Amino acid sequence: MIAQLLLTLLLTLVVLYAWTQLRRSPVVGALSLLAAAAGLYIVWTPKHATVLAEIAGVGRGADLITYLWIAISLLLLLNLHLKLRSQMELITVLARSLAIAQATPERPGRPQ
Repeated sequence: MIAQLLLTLLLTLVVLYAWTQLRRSPVVGALSLLAAAAGLYIVWTPKHATVLAEIAGVGRGADLITYLWIAISLLLLLNLHLKLRSQMELITVLARSLAIAQATPERPGRPQ
């Protein structure tokens, strides 16, 4: 019972955060709301997780939840990696532009 209450509290915080992020990032906010709602449902009806696991061909509901958690975590890591890589490429382009702008010699008669 304590675990259910703790998980409910944490998932409720996720719901509140996702609700505030809906305007900034609608897809992420909606997916977070959906995941948190599914989490709340599974926390309070764990037997349904076992039924879903049997349908999916997994032994137990806890195993299904673990597999889903791993898959979601890997997708999030890939997304973060791609965003970081994109930002690094943008920084490289900006640094090159700045270096070229500062490296051009000043022409006589050109105002500084």
